Amino acid sequence: MIILEESLKLPGHFRVEEELREQLSGRSGHQRCLEGRGELLLVVHDVPKPRVPERKGIYFWKNREGRWHQDSGPGLGALSDLLDRYTAAIGEHEELVDEADTAAEIFTILRHSGPLARSTRNLVQAIEQALLMDPDDREIRAFRDRAREIERAADLLNNDARVTLQFWQAERSEQQARSAARLGRIAYRLNLLAGFFLPLVALGGLFGMNIERWSPLFWLVFFIGMIIGGALLWAVGRRTGKFADFDDEEERS
Repeated sequence: MIILEESLKLPGHFRVEEELREQLSGRSGHQRCLEGRGELLLVVHDVPKPRVPERKGIYFWKNREGRWHQDSGPGLGALSDLLDRYTAAIGEHEELVDEADTAAEIFTILRHSGPLARSTRNLVQAIEQALLMDPDDREIRAFRDRAREIERAADLLNNDARVTLQFWQAERSEQQARSAARLGRIAYRLNLLAGFFLPLVALGGLFGMNIERWSPLFWLVFFIGMIIGGALLWAVGRRTGKFADFDDEEERS
C-alpha cells in the first residue's frame, strides 16, 4: 500500500489510519473532513493572502476514542485561533471600507474580501461535514455556528466593498452627465446669441459697412437686424421648447 507525500506533512504525533492516508494527496487540497474507520481528519485553510494562490493547510485529527488532536497537541484550540484570525482580518477591512476615499482603495479591499468570503464559506462546509459524521460533537457544533457568523461577516464585507465601488461609479456618471448638460446649455445659449446677431451682421455685410454712423439708414439697418434676430430667436425657442426645459433643469440643479 502506497502512502502518499501528504502524510509527511501531517503532525508527527498524528497516528492516522491507512484509510485516511489513502484519501490524501501531495497537497492539502480543498477544505474538507475525511472519514476513516472511526477516525476523522479535518483539513482547513489558514487566512488567505491576496495574490497568493497557495493555501496553508491546518489539520485536526479525531482518533477512535473521540479525542481531537492538533499540531500543538490535544484539543481544538488552533481552530479557535483560526476563527479569531478570520474575525480580525474581516474587522480590519471593514474599517478600511469606511475610511476609503478612492476607488483604488476599495479595489484593494476587494482583493482581500473575495478570498476571505470563499475561504470562510468552504470552512463552514468542512466543519459541517465533520458534524454530519459525528452529530453529537458539541464542540464542533459550536465552532460551526461561530464559523457561520464569520462567513456572513465576510460576505457582508465583500458586498459592501462592491456596492461602495458601484455607488462611486454611479455618482461619477451622474456628475459627468450634469457637467455635459451644463456645457450643452452654455453652448446652446451661445448659439442663440450668435443667431440673434447674425441678421445684423449679415445686413451690415450686405451694405458693405458704408453707412454713416448714427444716420437714419444706420438705425434702420440696426433695428431691422435686431427685429429679425429677435424673431428668429423667438421662433427657435418656441419650436424647440428648450427655454423652459433649461430653466427647469437649472432650478433642479
